Amino acid sequence: MIRVLVVDDDFMVAKVHSGYVARIEGFEVVGVAHTGADAVTAVDELRPDLVLLDIYLPDMDGLSVLRELRAHRSADPDVLVITAARDLDTVRGAIHGGALHYLIKPFDYEALRERLESFRSMHRALGELPGNAAQQDVDRLFGTRTRDATPPKGLSSETSGIVADILRERSAGGGDLSAAECAEATELSRVSARKYLEHFVDTGKAEVRLRYGGTGRPERRYRWL
Repeated sequence: MIRVLVVDDDFMVAKVHSGYVARIEGFEVVGVAHTGADAVTAVDELRPDLVLLDIYLPDMDGLSVLRELRAHRSADPDVLVITAARDLDTVRGAIHGGALHYLIKPFDYEALRERLESFRSMHRALGELPGNAAQQDVDRLFGTRTRDATPPKGLSSETSGIVADILRERSAGGGDLSAAECAEATELSRVSARKYLEHFVDTGKAEVRLRYGGTGRPERRYRWL
C-alpha cells in the first residue's frame, strides 16, 4: 500500500480528499495535518510515501513545508501540491521544491485519481528497475518522449499535423476541444479524431480533462500543452 498524508487547513476539505484517496486501490491515508508544523511532524513520525500538500496553511505556507521536508530530513516523501494558488511564482516554487505534480482546486475525484494512479505506476516502475537503469527506463519514468515521435500504426503524420494545429489554435485562446468538435473541424470520424487526440496525450503534448454535465458519461476535453 502507498501511504498518504493529507495536509489541508480546512477540516472538511481534508476529509473529502482523504475519502477520495481511500477509494483508490493501493492507497491508504495514514494521517491528516491542518498546519505546516503538524505536517512536518507527521512526516517524521508516520513516514508516508506521498504527501498531498496544501499551500495556504495557518502557520507557514506549503512551499516552506516542502523546503523543510527536503532539508536533510530522514523521511523524504514524494509531494503532490493541491491548492487554489494559481500564480506562477507558487507553481515555479513547487517545481523547484521537487513536487511531482500541482493540482488546482477545486477538482473532482477523477482528477485526483488520475494523478495518484500515475504516481502508483511510477512507484511500481521504480521498484522494478535493476541496479543500473537503461536510458529508456529513465526516459519512461520522467515521461520523456522521442522528439517528433511518429504516430502509431493507423494514424498518418499528415492528419496528425492537422489535428495538432487545430488543437494548438483552440488552446492558444484558452479553450479546449472535444473529439466531436475535432471531428467536425477535420472531417474525420469521431473515433478517428479521438485516436489522434489520445495520441497527443500519450506523448505528453496534450492533456485531457473531464467535463461533467447532466446525465451520462463525462465529456473528455483536450488541451495542447
